Amino acid sequence: MKQVVLVTGASSGIGKEVARQLLQDGHTVYVAARRIDQMEDLRALGAHPLKMDITIDADIVAVVKTIEENHGGVEVLVNNAGYAIYGAMEDTEIADARRQFEVNLFGLARLTQLVLPYMRSKKQGRIINVSSMGGKIYTPLGSWYHATKHALEGWSDCLRLELAPFGIDVVIIEPGAIQSEFGDVMLQPMMARSGNSPYQHLARAVDRSVRNTYEKGDSSPAAVIARVISQAVKARRPKTRYAAGKYAKPLLFVRRYFSDRFFDWVVSTQIK
Repeated sequence: MKQVVLVTGASSGIGKEVARQLLQDGHTVYVAARRIDQMEDLRALGAHPLKMDITIDADIVAVVKTIEENHGGVEVLVNNAGYAIYGAMEDTEIADARRQFEVNLFGLARLTQLVLPYMRSKKQGRIINVSSMGGKIYTPLGSWYHATKHALEGWSDCLRLELAPFGIDVVIIEPGAIQSEFGDVMLQPMMARSGNSPYQHLARAVDRSVRNTYEKGDSSPAAVIARVISQAVKARRPKTRYAAGKYAKPLLFVRRYFSDRFFDWVVSTQIK
């Protein structure tokens, strides 16, 4: 069934691949990001690019209004926009931590608020929130990033119960290590924060570990997540969670069934 879909953070990585997949599936796809010039390839495929900074309320309102004027409203929302700040908690400015929450939680929450009236009026809809395996696990120097993803998981669970009576599904996507700009965006600021602090040895170890994962191909292509989201859109009764991509299922299994100390040890073996 053809639906009107909005994908945020569609200028690169997972968002761009999700948009491509959903266009291929035959949906009407709006794509939103700050870097609208980097979505011209999606326009050529039939998407409708819109400029939006997820931290600016006027941008969010304008995007939803445009879709309502052209196609009635959003039927499937893919909340994908997000990024990660890394660095020791002590070394991280609270202003930077607040922005992490603005992008990864509060911005998507505001967008969700604005699309819900249309979904409720139709008595159907689907909110797909791209979290991370980091919403269930943890890694050193990632306290603020993991905090946003853990918050997104709980927020989504509550929202699922609230919206069920209106026929609206809430789905959480938990990617593992995915080929994207994730490593590039996090490493330089992390080293600027903690590379010369009392946490410098840990920062250098995390830097090596992340580079080994993202630069040596030890990660999954973003198309893996795009296919999972396509399944979640098509399903008559979608799962509440989908975990996919390198390391996601094994690490989530260990976190669920083993002790905190054991998981601490598992993480420490990967960061030396």
